[in-house]
Amino acid sequence: MQYFTFTKQQPSVLLIARVLLMLLFVIFGYQKLIHFGGTVNYMQVLGTPLPTVAALIAVVLEFFAGLAIMLGFFTRPIAIILAIYTLATAIIGHPFWSMSGAEQMAAEINFYKNISIIGGLLLLSVTGAGPYSLDKK
Repeated sequence: MQYFTFTKQQPSVLLIARVLLMLLFVIFGYQKLIHFGGTVNYMQVLGTPLPTVAALIAVVLEFFAGLAIMLGFFTRPIAIILAIYTLATAIIGHPFWSMSGAEQMAAEINFYKNISIIGGLLLLSVTGAGPYSLDKK
């Protein structure tokens, strides 16, 4: 059986995938950056230790690391770091196992969305950014 390959389209597909995968990080990282005080307060509500440091880490990883991957800059190592970060945010931010009702359902959905994002990040860490990237320059 012949399988369809993306040989000619692969660079474009990798670029589109990088941008789409990072949209969530960049958009919400930017929101955390421009509303930094609110981000710190949210970290406090979650019971995050050192909420100001945690908020700073969130901004750096979501916004700046997200932009780096969009541009294809140090893609493989940053993708691994973001995968670890995304796992931590899933566990800390969406603990559905300690909730009930509608709150539990919403947290469970977001937890497993994070797990799916981790899959995309791990795949990106294996494939790299492709030729349309700063990594290739």
